[in-house]
Amino acid sequence: MLKVMKSLSLVVLLFMALGALAPVSAQESKHPVVAPQPGYLIQPGDILTIAVWKEKDLEADVLVLPDGTLSFPLTGEVQAAGRTVPQVREEIVARLGKYMPNPVVTVTVKQTQGNVIYVIGNVNKPGAFVANSYLDVMQALSLAGGMTPFASDNNIKILRRVNGTETATRFKYGQVEDGEHLGQNIVLQAGDVVVVP
Repeated sequence: MLKVMKSLSLVVLLFMALGALAPVSAQESKHPVVAPQPGYLIQPGDILTIAVWKEKDLEADVLVLPDGTLSFPLTGEVQAAGRTVPQVREEIVARLGKYMPNPVVTVTVKQTQGNVIYVIGNVNKPGAFVANSYLDVMQALSLAGGMTPFASDNNIKILRRVNGTETATRFKYGQVEDGEHLGQNIVLQAGDVVVVP
């Protein structure tokens, strides 16, 4: 009888352990599921390298101008800002196709100088920061050297301008620090301003 009870207890403990290790579904999780980011969107100020295979005269580093366009021989002005590298490459291929059969074009981002975010206010190192990867609010605060002792950490605002309209989004550092309301730790976009009062 004692052996049966020990075996039964062992089986119950095993099932409890397996249940604790079972994966949690996205609906039950406290952390939201993050959708994959689209490809990098080119920004004014970025430098692209464009090369046409077997055409030495059609190789250049080009600057994306403040209006979002770039100039390349035989293509004229091409809208680049707000588009991905493959989208810009496809347009260049289509335009060059008028002058040569089946052009093989390579477009790469050489420098991401246009992907700048700003952190101002009560931080140790306020300023403009070039984001070479996707950067969220917590990471931006880290780049700015963290907050000063006088910062109002639960009244941070993210200013964003979209199509001429500026919006302000609140960010409560204490909640994110505690692992709560993580959705407010948004990925910043070029031109965003993080204001730490």
